[in-house]
Amino acid sequence: MLLPRLRSYIIRKTLVSLLNLLRLVHRKAQTFVLFFRMSKPTSALENQFSAPSPPPFDPTQPAVPISYPIKTLEELESGSYFESFHYPFNKASVALQSASSSLLLPNRPRVIVCHDMDGGYGDDRWVQGGTNSNAYAIWHWYLMDVFIYFSHSLVTLPPPCWTNTAHRHGVKVLGTFITEWDEGTLICNKLLSTEESAQKYAKCLTELAVALGFDGWLINMEVELKSSQIPNLKVFVSHLTQTMHSSVPGSLVIWYDSVTTDGKLNWQDQLNEKNKPFFDICDGIFVNYTWKKNYPMLSADVAGDRKYDVYMGIDVFGRGSFGGGQWNTSVALDVLKKDGVSTAIFAPGWIYETNQPPNFQIAQNHWWALVEKSWGIAQNYPKVLPFYSNFDQGHGYHVSVDGQQVSDAPWCNISSQGFQPFLEYTDNSTPDGIQVHIDFREASYSGGGNITFKGKLEDNAIFTARLFQGDLLLGDLPLHFTYSVKSENISQLGLCLNFSSALKEIKSVLLVSQNLNQFSSKFNKVIMTRQLEKPGTSRGWVIQESNISMSGYRLTEINALCYQSEPEFDERRQNSLSEGQDNSCSQNPTDYYAVLGHISIETFGHNSGFPPSDLWLVEGQYIKWTTGSKGSKNLSLKITWKLKDGNDYAFRNYNIYVEKLAEDARGHPGATLGVHEYLGVARVEAFYVSDLEVPSGTSNIKFIIQVSGVGGSNQKLTESPVFLLDTEAW
Repeated sequence: MLLPRLRSYIIRKTLVSLLNLLRLVHRKAQTFVLFFRMSKPTSALENQFSAPSPPPFDPTQPAVPISYPIKTLEELESGSYFESFHYPFNKASVALQSASSSLLLPNRPRVIVCHDMDGGYGDDRWVQGGTNSNAYAIWHWYLMDVFIYFSHSLVTLPPPCWTNTAHRHGVKVLGTFITEWDEGTLICNKLLSTEESAQKYAKCLTELAVALGFDGWLINMEVELKSSQIPNLKVFVSHLTQTMHSSVPGSLVIWYDSVTTDGKLNWQDQLNEKNKPFFDICDGIFVNYTWKKNYPMLSADVAGDRKYDVYMGIDVFGRGSFGGGQWNTSVALDVLKKDGVSTAIFAPGWIYETNQPPNFQIAQNHWWALVEKSWGIAQNYPKVLPFYSNFDQGHGYHVSVDGQQVSDAPWCNISSQGFQPFLEYTDNSTPDGIQVHIDFREASYSGGGNITFKGKLEDNAIFTARLFQGDLLLGDLPLHFTYSVKSENISQLGLCLNFSSALKEIKSVLLVSQNLNQFSSKFNKVIMTRQLEKPGTSRGWVIQESNISMSGYRLTEINALCYQSEPEFDERRQNSLSEGQDNSCSQNPTDYYAVLGHISIETFGHNSGFPPSDLWLVEGQYIKWTTGSKGSKNLSLKITWKLKDGNDYAFRNYNIYVEKLAEDARGHPGATLGVHEYLGVARVEAFYVSDLEVPSGTSNIKFIIQVSGVGGSNQKLTESPVFLLDTEAW
């Protein structure tokens, strides 16, 4: 009863301010703690024991690479960030994917998603990956146009993992520039002191976006200003917009609905004469989330032909947001879609932060399914080639490469996300039928995830599941498909492809390993796949490949097709199962189980070869040895590599391994002390090794950099570039 009574005395704006203040205090405390735990990821067990406080964070010193914000104007102006040891690791390595030369936003209502997850810089701050297999992630990229990374620091720089995976899906990424409270007032006094100072700091922000590879800024001035400062504020916004546009084609500067043209901190909840002058000199406005039902229509009228640049805010936590947010977020979305404006969804991490039942995976899929039902799909892929997805969500319990498990340690790294499938949400309330989900426990073919299909399938029946909705125009050369499957008993898995002609003629083509009678009447063409023999692939995985020519058509859909083979056909498939597999729990004839490990699409004849190892220059830097236990030593160093010819080839990533070699009787490097050990994955041409244990008797340490192509292929370890370190020389 107390809260309803208080609400009658506290106006809406005051309540919002109070909630924001409480949240800021909480986040400031988190940020303070953050900078005293930036040396390396720690386990929960380690955190239970007290230890001496580490020295203050010094970004110039070698350490496990992290992402972090800029907190002062002095730091921004000095360019000290570019002198940081961590800066090279924070560069995004994936360019914004687009099917055309134009990088402009589509001419329709759009979706911005503003991160704001638990203050920012959590598990995602570990550039080379963390150890939390249950870390927060977003994977419904096909439902958004722009992603904003948000925190309450002055300059929020998006960790490269978000930029990499968003760009891969065609989504733009913005950082945040925010001023708040008394500190923000002092910052604005300096920022807006002259026209020159406003332009100077705008240029600094542009330089950061260009250097780190993201696409622009959200500007949030949450402070009272003097009316005399407004002209220079306009200079700041205008100059930032202009310099971003000239430096990064398709970039965006978005104004947040906060301070008004008279200098008052007074959220308008709509586009009107008090904030439109800022809207007019940038690329859009993020309207505060406490709007009323008629405000979107009023804002659209004010915006005129720029109504899609009006992003009406929705706070998923609720907090006065129209419709209440949370599981009712679509109430606001429906109104905005009807009125023809865009939306900015704030803090979808609510699902994770509040532990929505039954678990994060199911709750997240359910919540985003409601967004899709209200708003529809915003992105299509594949739209360019090569196209590769291993369905990795950027976290898991193991890592595999080409069907072989290389690590069984829990991990998280959003950069590792493959193209995310458009899986349709079902509540699983009925056990009948096939259930489709991303599986992190089942051994994967590549990365840490796969798609599992499990349930009941009647004889001669088929089941299809949506994987991707594309927009890929085919040329004269055929497409080459490869995909990996692991299945049990007579369960089989194929791909159903839909194509559309310029005249909107639809053709369906089926790729299967066995042509059954029930297929002939359902598809325009059935193509038998070939089983690809790939040395080194784990037994149990079957690699299927096929070519298809559909010149002039667009590939619009990729679906998985579940079916059952005829008994005599199953004999050949059984030969691919791993030796010693336990079939004691054999399934009933109608039981179905299959796993899809990856899909790769390339133009037929595409050269997926790699430069030989002798064309790479590999170096070790910042080499540091410390004493370990029982005669061992610990090694830390930065490894860098680049092609000697200076060419800039497009590679997906680099898998890093180490081999520890012992001396033979003649004092030469001899036997390997165990097999090569997987250390992690790099997105840039550098990797930091921290406290690697080196046993006594080790003469040399060989670091292997395995190059991965954008089409999913991996260089053989025996042909990969290496860095050999003589332990006796140190």
